[in-house]
Amino acid sequence: MEFDALSLPKENESVVVGMSGGVDSTLVTLLLKERGCRVTGVTMALWRGDLPPLPNGKVLKSSCYGPDEIEDIEECRAFCAENGIDYRVIDVKDAYRERVLEYFKAEYRAGRTPNPCVRCNASIKFGALLDGVRSLGLDFDYFCTGHYASVVRPKTGLWGTEIRPAMISCALDATKDQAYFLHRVPSDILEKVRFPLGLTKKSDVFQMARARGLKAAEREESQDFIPSEYFDHLFSDKPSVPGDIIDLDGHVLGKHRGIEHYTVGQRRGLGVSSTRPLYVHSIDAERNFVVLSGEDELLSDSLVADDFVWAGNVVPPASFHAFVKIRLASRPVECFVEKASESEWRITFAEPCRAVAPGQSAVLYVDGVIVGGGVIRSTEATKSK
Repeated sequence: MEFDALSLPKENESVVVGMSGGVDSTLVTLLLKERGCRVTGVTMALWRGDLPPLPNGKVLKSSCYGPDEIEDIEECRAFCAENGIDYRVIDVKDAYRERVLEYFKAEYRAGRTPNPCVRCNASIKFGALLDGVRSLGLDFDYFCTGHYASVVRPKTGLWGTEIRPAMISCALDATKDQAYFLHRVPSDILEKVRFPLGLTKKSDVFQMARARGLKAAEREESQDFIPSEYFDHLFSDKPSVPGDIIDLDGHVLGKHRGIEHYTVGQRRGLGVSSTRPLYVHSIDAERNFVVLSGEDELLSDSLVADDFVWAGNVVPPASFHAFVKIRLASRPVECFVEKASESEWRITFAEPCRAVAPGQSAVLYVDGVIVGGGVIRSTEATKSK
């Protein structure tokens, strides 16, 4: 496929920028101001004040959900005031709790490994936040963020149709690429979305920010979601149910403290002695088992996923070849994609993949552009096992 990059906002066009207080979104806000755009900065208010202080006096900084949000908002407000930029705070606390936090807990308790950032982008950052902006009567030509990705349009119709939807393309800086996190954002929303840093390297972002004297250039990089120290508190609304840790043959190796504390591929904190390294192979929520194996048994030839979203809502009419990422940090792997049932697709890897985790997203790329993605439901072990 061939694609055209969609143009960035022009002079006098109105732009809303999602600001976090970090260097990326702060720089984007100022760059758009310098282009002559009419800019409004907005920040999501997520924090409900419901997490206790961290143990051992540890300070939580730059997480998506935490008390430092108050400081972030004040820094954004001060920056916008200094640069003559309108600034608003949008309260999305209830939507975030229902659509992200509760989803996160429910998935772990079902023995799956969820990706809260994928859900947050689709339903909060590019959903509830924009609903809140519109409820304030703020009209805008574009919504921009500091994500490392780009928005493109295919030169010809997708999958043989006449539909040419807005689609997510990978960033120039592969080490910072965030396209994976954005794959569930609908194409109709993407029509008015732009990512000004998509063709910029992170090193250049810092250079531009420091040249402009931005305080955000000296901040720590943000963390995803919340730190692991808060997991126990997050799951404290229901008691954990201990159970057996077993091997692939069903032998009991020890006891676990609740399946929500484990994820596929995990090695540390298992509390099991062995003459070889052991990893979480799978989680059996129905029988309350955590299943361990060696490294080789973590390999899979294929996966089955459902809950798919497709660019432009155009479902591929036939099987096709693509590249797949099974988590943000994984490298793209060649694959063959085919229908497995009415709602499921089977993705067969050109080479075995390690620790494929149900609940994570399988995101499909053609020529560096996302054509769709679904939620992993099951895997198939390598044939040699």
